[in-house]
Amino acid sequence: MSDFPMYALSEEHQAIREAVRAICDAKVAPFAAAVDEEARYPHEAAAALRAADFHAPHVPEEFGGAGADALATVLVIEEVARADVSASLIPAVNKLGSLPVMIGGSEELKKHYLGALARGEGGFSYCLSEPDAGSDAANQKTRAVRDGDDWILNGTKRWISNAGESEFYTVLATTDPDARTKGISAFVVEKSDAGVSFGAPEKKLGIKGSPTREVYLDNVRIPGDRIIGEEGKGFEYAMKTLDHTRITIAAQAVGVAQGALDYALSYAKERQQFGKSIADFQGLQFLLADMGMKVEAARQLTYAAAGRSERGDSDLTFFGAAAKCFASDVAMEVTTNAVQVLGGYGYTRDYPVERMMRDAKITQIYEGTNQVQRIVMARQLLAGVQSEI
Repeated sequence: MSDFPMYALSEEHQAIREAVRAICDAKVAPFAAAVDEEARYPHEAAAALRAADFHAPHVPEEFGGAGADALATVLVIEEVARADVSASLIPAVNKLGSLPVMIGGSEELKKHYLGALARGEGGFSYCLSEPDAGSDAANQKTRAVRDGDDWILNGTKRWISNAGESEFYTVLATTDPDARTKGISAFVVEKSDAGVSFGAPEKKLGIKGSPTREVYLDNVRIPGDRIIGEEGKGFEYAMKTLDHTRITIAAQAVGVAQGALDYALSYAKERQQFGKSIADFQGLQFLLADMGMKVEAARQLTYAAAGRSERGDSDLTFFGAAAKCFASDVAMEVTTNAVQVLGGYGYTRDYPVERMMRDAKITQIYEGTNQVQRIVMARQLLAGVQSEI
Protein backbone atom coordinates (compact mmCIF):
# COMPACT_ATOMS: atom_id res chain seq x y z
CA MET A 1 0.00 0.00 0.00
CA SER A 2 1.35 3.42 -0.95
CA ASP A 3 2.14 6.03 1.66
CA PHE A 4 -0.63 8.45 2.51
CA PRO A 5 0.04 11.72 0.65
CA MET A 6 1.20 14.62 2.79
CA TYR A 7 -1.02 17.64 2.36
CA ALA A 8 1.50 20.31 3.22
CA LEU A 9 3.17 23.26 1.55
CA SER A 10 6.58 22.68 0.04
CA GLU A 11 9.53 24.49 1.58
CA GLU A 12 9.53 26.84 -1.41
CA HIS A 13 5.86 27.70 -0.99
CA GLN A 14 6.29 28.18 2.75
CA ALA A 15 9.20 30.53 2.07
CA ILE A 16 7.01 32.56 -0.29
CA ARG A 17 4.34 32.88 2.41
CA GLU A 18 6.91 34.05 4.96
CA ALA A 19 8.44 36.55 2.56
CA VAL A 20 5.10 38.08 1.64
CA ARG A 21 3.97 38.19 5.28
CA ALA A 22 7.13 40.05 6.27
CA ILE A 23 6.55 42.65 3.55
CA CYS A 24 2.90 43.01 4.50
CA ASP A 25 3.60 43.39 8.21
CA ALA A 26 6.12 46.15 7.44
CA LYS A 27 4.68 47.97 4.44
CA VAL A 28 1.03 47.04 3.89
CA ALA A 29 -0.74 46.60 7.23
CA PRO A 30 0.49 49.91 8.73
CA PHE A 31 -1.26 51.85 5.96
CA ALA A 32 -4.45 49.77 5.64
CA ALA A 33 -6.62 51.90 7.92
CA ALA A 34 -5.54 55.14 6.23
CA VAL A 35 -6.10 53.69 2.76
CA ASP A 36 -9.64 52.73 3.79
CA GLU A 37 -10.39 56.00 5.59
CA GLU A 38 -9.10 58.15 2.74
CA ALA A 39 -10.43 55.84 0.00
CA ARG A 40 -7.09 56.10 -1.79
CA TYR A 41 -4.99 53.72 -3.81
CA PRO A 42 -2.49 51.81 -1.61
CA HIS A 43 0.66 53.29 -3.17
CA GLU A 44 2.86 52.05 -0.33
CA ALA A 45 1.70 48.48 -0.85
CA ALA A 46 1.99 48.78 -4.63
CA ALA A 47 5.60 49.97 -4.38
CA ALA A 48 6.52 47.25 -1.88
CA LEU A 49 4.94 44.50 -3.97
CA ARG A 50 6.62 45.72 -7.16
CA ALA A 51 10.00 45.90 -5.46
CA ALA A 52 9.68 42.28 -4.35
CA ASP A 53 8.19 41.04 -7.67
CA PHE A 54 4.91 40.14 -5.96
CA HIS A 55 2.74 42.59 -7.93
CA ALA A 56 2.13 40.07 -10.74
CA PRO A 57 3.86 36.86 -9.63
CA HIS A 58 1.98 34.70 -12.15
CA VAL A 59 3.81 36.11 -15.20
CA PRO A 60 6.04 33.36 -16.66
CA GLU A 61 9.80 33.69 -16.42
CA GLU A 62 10.13 33.73 -20.22
CA PHE A 63 8.41 37.12 -20.20
CA GLY A 64 10.44 38.48 -17.31
CA GLY A 65 8.09 37.48 -14.52
CA ALA A 66 8.57 35.52 -11.31
CA GLY A 67 6.95 32.43 -12.85
CA ALA A 68 4.90 31.64 -9.75
CA ASP A 69 2.59 28.66 -10.03
CA ALA A 70 -1.11 28.93 -9.15
CA LEU A 71 -0.56 27.95 -5.51
CA ALA A 72 2.27 30.44 -5.03
CA THR A 73 0.08 33.18 -6.52
CA VAL A 74 -2.71 32.19 -4.13
CA LEU A 75 -0.30 32.44 -1.21
CA VAL A 76 0.77 35.93 -2.24
CA ILE A 77 -2.83 37.13 -2.52
CA GLU A 78 -3.88 35.42 0.72
CA GLU A 79 -1.10 37.04 2.71
CA VAL A 80 -1.68 40.50 1.27
CA ALA A 81 -5.43 40.19 1.95
CA ARG A 82 -4.68 39.22 5.54
CA ALA A 83 -3.20 42.70 5.93
CA ASP A 84 -5.36 44.69 3.48
CA VAL A 85 -7.87 43.34 0.98
CA SER A 86 -7.61 46.49 -1.15
CA ALA A 87 -3.89 45.88 -1.67
CA SER A 88 -4.50 42.22 -2.55
CA LEU A 89 -6.38 43.39 -5.62
CA ILE A 90 -3.06 44.47 -7.11
CA PRO A 91 -1.75 40.93 -7.79
CA ALA A 92 -5.29 39.55 -8.18
CA VAL A 93 -6.45 42.06 -10.80
CA ASN A 94 -3.12 41.87 -12.62
CA LYS A 95 -3.69 38.13 -13.06
CA LEU A 96 -7.34 38.60 -14.01
CA GLY A 97 -6.56 41.23 -16.62
CA SER A 98 -3.56 39.54 -18.19
CA LEU A 99 -4.67 35.91 -18.13
CA PRO A 100 -6.69 36.18 -21.38
CA VAL A 101 -3.44 37.29 -23.06
CA MET A 102 -1.65 34.28 -21.56
CA ILE A 103 -4.46 31.94 -22.65
CA GLY A 104 -5.11 33.18 -26.19
CA GLY A 105 -2.65 35.88 -27.14
CA SER A 106 0.02 35.67 -29.84
CA GLU A 107 3.64 35.34 -28.78
CA GLU A 108 4.23 38.95 -29.80
CA LEU A 109 1.30 40.15 -27.67
CA LYS A 110 2.49 38.10 -24.70
CA LYS A 111 6.04 39.33 -24.96
CA HIS A 112 5.00 42.98 -25.19
CA TYR A 113 2.27 43.18 -22.54
CA LEU A 114 3.29 40.47 -20.10
CA GLY A 115 6.81 41.85 -20.21
CA ALA A 116 5.55 45.35 -19.42
CA LEU A 117 3.42 44.00 -16.57
CA ALA A 118 6.34 42.05 -15.12
CA ARG A 119 8.60 45.11 -15.29
CA GLY A 120 6.07 47.12 -13.31
CA GLU A 121 5.29 49.46 -16.20
CA GLY A 122 1.56 49.28 -15.52
CA GLY A 123 -1.23 47.18 -14.08
CA PHE A 124 -3.69 45.10 -16.11
CA SER A 125 -7.46 45.38 -15.61
CA TYR A 126 -10.30 43.22 -16.94
CA CYS A 127 -13.24 44.81 -18.76
CA LEU A 128 -16.05 42.28 -19.02
CA SER A 129 -18.97 43.74 -17.02
CA GLU A 130 -21.28 46.35 -18.52
CA PRO A 131 -24.43 48.15 -17.37
CA ASP A 132 -26.50 45.30 -18.85
CA ALA A 133 -23.92 42.53 -18.59
CA GLY A 134 -23.32 41.45 -15.00
CA SER A 135 -24.23 37.85 -14.29
CA ASP A 136 -25.42 37.77 -17.92
CA ALA A 137 -21.86 38.32 -19.11
CA ALA A 138 -22.67 37.33 -22.70
CA ASN A 139 -24.94 40.37 -23.10
CA GLN A 140 -22.13 42.56 -24.45
CA LYS A 141 -23.12 45.92 -25.94
CA THR A 142 -19.56 47.17 -26.49
CA ARG A 143 -18.80 46.92 -30.20
CA ALA A 144 -15.56 46.43 -32.10
CA VAL A 145 -15.65 47.13 -35.83
CA ARG A 146 -12.89 46.58 -38.37
CA ASP A 147 -11.55 49.64 -40.16
CA GLY A 148 -8.77 48.66 -42.52
CA ASP A 149 -6.08 46.98 -40.41
CA ASP A 150 -7.42 48.54 -37.22
CA TRP A 151 -10.30 47.98 -34.83
CA ILE A 152 -12.58 50.75 -33.52
CA LEU A 153 -14.18 50.16 -30.12
CA ASN A 154 -17.22 51.86 -28.64
CA GLY A 155 -18.99 51.11 -25.38
CA THR A 156 -19.09 51.37 -21.61
CA LYS A 157 -17.59 48.94 -19.11
CA ARG A 158 -18.77 49.00 -15.49
CA TRP A 159 -17.36 47.79 -12.15
CA ILE A 160 -13.78 47.75 -13.45
CA SER A 161 -11.31 47.15 -10.63
CA ASN A 162 -8.27 49.43 -10.55
CA ALA A 163 -9.62 51.38 -13.53
CA GLY A 164 -7.64 54.55 -14.02
CA GLU A 165 -4.66 53.11 -12.16
CA SER A 166 -3.98 50.29 -14.63
CA GLU A 167 -2.19 51.05 -17.88
CA PHE A 168 -3.57 48.02 -19.75
CA TYR A 169 -7.10 46.64 -20.17
CA THR A 170 -8.44 43.40 -21.57
CA VAL A 171 -11.70 44.48 -23.20
CA LEU A 172 -14.46 42.13 -24.34
CA ALA A 173 -16.46 43.45 -27.30
CA THR A 174 -18.97 42.14 -29.80
CA THR A 175 -17.57 41.70 -33.30
CA ASP A 176 -20.53 39.71 -34.69
CA PRO A 177 -23.87 40.72 -33.07
CA ASP A 178 -25.70 37.73 -34.54
CA ALA A 179 -23.40 35.08 -33.07
CA ARG A 180 -23.95 35.79 -29.34
CA THR A 181 -21.02 34.24 -27.39
CA LYS A 182 -19.30 33.17 -30.62
CA GLY A 183 -19.38 36.77 -31.77
CA ILE A 184 -17.42 38.22 -28.84
CA SER A 185 -13.73 39.00 -29.17
CA ALA A 186 -11.07 40.21 -26.74
CA PHE A 187 -8.67 43.12 -27.20
CA VAL A 188 -5.91 44.91 -25.33
CA VAL A 189 -6.64 48.60 -24.85
CA GLU A 190 -4.16 51.01 -23.31
CA LYS A 191 -5.01 53.81 -20.92
CA SER A 192 -3.24 56.24 -23.25
CA ASP A 193 -5.31 55.30 -26.33
CA ALA A 194 -7.30 58.23 -27.68
CA GLY A 195 -10.96 57.95 -26.69
CA VAL A 196 -10.38 56.08 -23.42
CA SER A 197 -11.76 57.81 -20.32
CA PHE A 198 -13.00 56.89 -16.86
CA GLY A 199 -15.99 57.63 -14.66
CA ALA A 200 -15.81 58.84 -11.08
CA PRO A 201 -14.70 56.23 -8.51
CA GLU A 202 -17.64 54.31 -7.05
CA LYS A 203 -18.40 55.04 -3.39
CA LYS A 204 -18.18 51.52 -2.03
CA LEU A 205 -18.86 49.65 1.21
CA GLY A 206 -15.38 48.14 1.26
CA ILE A 207 -12.14 47.65 -0.70
CA LYS A 208 -12.01 51.44 -0.82
CA GLY A 209 -8.32 51.39 -1.74
CA SER A 210 -9.04 49.68 -5.05
CA PRO A 211 -10.73 52.18 -7.39
CA THR A 212 -13.80 50.83 -9.16
CA ARG A 213 -14.79 52.98 -12.13
CA GLU A 214 -16.57 52.86 -15.45
CA VAL A 215 -14.38 52.72 -18.54
CA TYR A 216 -15.63 54.65 -21.55
CA LEU A 217 -14.55 53.72 -25.07
CA ASP A 218 -15.35 56.47 -27.56
CA ASN A 219 -14.18 55.55 -31.07
CA VAL A 220 -11.02 54.00 -29.66
CA ARG A 221 -8.83 52.99 -32.58
CA ILE A 222 -6.34 50.22 -31.89
CA PRO A 223 -3.99 48.29 -34.18
CA GLY A 224 -5.26 45.00 -35.56
CA ASP A 225 -2.61 43.00 -33.71
CA ARG A 226 -4.14 44.01 -30.36
CA ILE A 227 -6.87 41.40 -30.74
CA ILE A 228 -6.32 38.56 -28.29
CA GLY A 229 -6.19 35.28 -30.18
CA GLU A 230 -8.90 34.54 -32.70
CA GLU A 231 -11.89 36.68 -33.55
CA GLY A 232 -15.00 35.26 -31.86
CA LYS A 233 -13.01 33.46 -29.14
CA GLY A 234 -13.12 36.28 -26.60
CA PHE A 235 -15.94 34.90 -24.49
CA GLU A 236 -14.26 31.51 -24.36
CA TYR A 237 -11.04 33.14 -23.14
CA ALA A 238 -13.01 35.17 -20.60
CA MET A 239 -14.72 32.12 -19.10
CA LYS A 240 -11.48 30.13 -18.99
CA THR A 241 -9.90 33.07 -17.21
CA LEU A 242 -12.59 33.08 -14.54
CA ASP A 243 -12.12 29.36 -13.91
CA HIS A 244 -8.59 30.20 -12.79
CA THR A 245 -9.08 33.59 -11.18
CA ARG A 246 -12.07 32.69 -9.02
CA ILE A 247 -9.44 30.90 -6.96
CA THR A 248 -7.68 34.21 -6.35
CA ILE A 249 -10.95 35.55 -4.90
CA ALA A 250 -11.05 32.51 -2.64
CA ALA A 251 -7.51 33.40 -1.58
CA GLN A 252 -8.59 36.94 -0.74
CA ALA A 253 -11.44 35.53 1.32
CA VAL A 254 -9.17 33.15 3.21
CA GLY A 255 -6.72 35.97 3.86
CA VAL A 256 -9.22 38.45 5.27
CA ALA A 257 -10.85 35.71 7.35
CA GLN A 258 -7.46 34.74 8.78
CA GLY A 259 -6.66 38.36 9.53
CA ALA A 260 -9.94 38.78 11.41
CA LEU A 261 -9.44 35.52 13.31
CA ASP A 262 -5.91 36.52 14.29
CA TYR A 263 -7.12 39.81 15.67
CA ALA A 264 -10.10 38.25 17.47
CA LEU A 265 -7.88 35.65 19.15
CA SER A 266 -5.42 38.29 20.34
CA TYR A 267 -8.22 40.48 21.64
CA ALA A 268 -10.00 37.61 23.41
CA LYS A 269 -6.86 36.70 25.33
CA GLU A 270 -6.28 40.28 26.49
CA ARG A 271 -9.82 41.50 27.17
CA GLN A 272 -10.86 41.10 30.84
CA GLN A 273 -14.46 40.75 32.01
CA PHE A 274 -15.79 39.38 35.29
CA GLY A 275 -12.24 39.18 36.54
CA LYS A 276 -10.83 36.95 33.80
CA SER A 277 -9.96 36.82 30.13
CA ILE A 278 -13.00 36.49 27.88
CA ALA A 279 -11.11 33.68 26.13
CA ASP A 280 -11.82 31.58 29.24
CA PHE A 281 -15.56 31.60 28.56
CA GLN A 282 -16.76 28.47 26.81
CA GLY A 283 -19.35 30.29 24.71
CA LEU A 284 -16.64 32.42 23.16
CA GLN A 285 -14.32 29.44 22.77
CA PHE A 286 -16.97 27.66 20.68
CA LEU A 287 -17.31 30.73 18.47
CA LEU A 288 -13.54 30.95 17.96
CA ALA A 289 -13.32 27.21 17.30
CA ASP A 290 -15.92 27.41 14.55
CA MET A 291 -14.11 30.39 13.03
CA GLY A 292 -10.78 28.56 12.98
CA MET A 293 -12.30 25.35 11.63
CA LYS A 294 -14.04 27.10 8.75
CA VAL A 295 -11.02 29.21 7.80
CA GLU A 296 -8.90 26.08 7.57
CA ALA A 297 -11.55 24.23 5.54
CA ALA A 298 -11.73 27.19 3.13
CA ARG A 299 -7.93 27.28 2.88
CA GLN A 300 -7.66 23.59 2.03
CA LEU A 301 -10.37 23.82 -0.64
CA THR A 302 -8.67 26.89 -2.10
CA TYR A 303 -5.27 25.18 -2.24
CA ALA A 304 -6.85 22.09 -3.81
CA ALA A 305 -8.43 24.31 -6.45
CA ALA A 306 -5.08 26.03 -7.06
CA GLY A 307 -3.51 22.64 -7.77
CA ARG A 308 -6.19 21.95 -10.34
CA SER A 309 -5.63 25.39 -11.87
CA GLU A 310 -1.92 24.69 -12.25
CA ARG A 311 -2.52 21.30 -13.87
CA GLY A 312 -5.53 22.39 -15.90
CA ASP A 313 -7.62 19.50 -14.57
CA SER A 314 -11.01 18.71 -16.07
CA ASP A 315 -12.74 19.46 -12.76
CA LEU A 316 -11.21 22.94 -12.42
CA THR A 317 -14.51 24.69 -13.14
CA PHE A 318 -16.20 22.92 -10.23
CA PHE A 319 -13.31 23.47 -7.82
CA GLY A 320 -12.82 27.10 -8.79
CA ALA A 321 -16.50 27.86 -8.21
CA ALA A 322 -16.60 25.82 -5.01
CA ALA A 323 -13.50 27.47 -3.54
CA LYS A 324 -14.70 30.98 -4.37
CA CYS A 325 -18.21 30.35 -3.05
CA PHE A 326 -17.27 28.52 0.14
CA ALA A 327 -14.32 30.70 1.10
CA SER A 328 -16.22 33.96 0.55
CA ASP A 329 -19.19 32.75 2.62
CA VAL A 330 -16.71 31.79 5.34
CA ALA A 331 -15.00 35.18 5.12
CA MET A 332 -18.28 37.00 5.65
CA GLU A 333 -19.20 34.80 8.61
CA VAL A 334 -15.78 34.92 10.26
CA THR A 335 -15.30 38.67 9.90
CA THR A 336 -18.81 39.29 11.26
CA ASN A 337 -18.07 37.03 14.22
CA ALA A 338 -14.76 38.80 14.79
CA VAL A 339 -16.72 42.03 15.20
CA GLN A 340 -18.92 40.18 17.70
CA VAL A 341 -15.89 39.03 19.69
CA LEU A 342 -14.78 42.64 20.08
CA GLY A 343 -18.27 43.79 21.01
CA GLY A 344 -18.73 47.54 20.86
CA TYR A 345 -15.07 48.05 20.02
CA GLY A 346 -15.48 45.87 16.94
CA TYR A 347 -18.09 48.26 15.62
CA THR A 348 -15.67 51.19 15.54
CA ARG A 349 -13.01 52.19 13.04
CA ASP A 350 -10.41 52.20 15.79
CA TYR A 351 -10.16 48.44 15.33
CA PRO A 352 -9.54 46.65 12.00
CA VAL A 353 -12.27 44.01 12.10
CA GLU A 354 -15.08 46.31 10.96
CA ARG A 355 -13.00 47.16 7.86
CA MET A 356 -12.35 43.47 7.31
CA MET A 357 -16.07 42.74 7.53
CA ARG A 358 -16.83 45.44 4.95
CA ASP A 359 -14.02 44.26 2.69
CA ALA A 360 -15.09 40.61 2.92
CA LYS A 361 -18.54 41.26 1.45
CA ILE A 362 -17.31 41.88 -2.08
CA THR A 363 -15.79 38.39 -2.29
CA GLN A 364 -19.34 37.01 -2.35
CA ILE A 365 -20.20 39.23 -5.31
CA TYR A 366 -17.43 39.88 -7.83
CA GLU A 367 -16.14 37.45 -10.45
CA GLY A 368 -19.56 35.86 -10.32
CA THR A 369 -22.00 36.07 -7.41
CA ASN A 370 -22.20 33.06 -5.14
CA GLN A 371 -25.62 32.31 -6.59
CA VAL A 372 -23.96 32.04 -10.01
CA GLN A 373 -21.22 29.86 -8.50
CA ARG A 374 -23.84 27.44 -7.25
CA ILE A 375 -25.35 27.26 -10.73
CA VAL A 376 -21.88 26.54 -12.14
CA MET A 377 -21.25 23.82 -9.56
CA ALA A 378 -24.64 22.20 -10.12
CA ARG A 379 -24.08 22.05 -13.87
CA GLN A 380 -20.70 20.44 -13.35
CA LEU A 381 -22.14 17.87 -10.95
CA LEU A 382 -25.02 17.04 -13.27
CA ALA A 383 -22.57 16.65 -16.15
CA GLY A 384 -20.51 14.27 -14.03
CA VAL A 385 -17.46 16.55 -14.00
CA GLN A 386 -16.17 16.09 -10.47
CA SER A 387 -13.10 14.23 -9.35
CA GLU A 388 -13.00 11.50 -6.76
CA ILE A 389 -10.37 12.57 -4.28
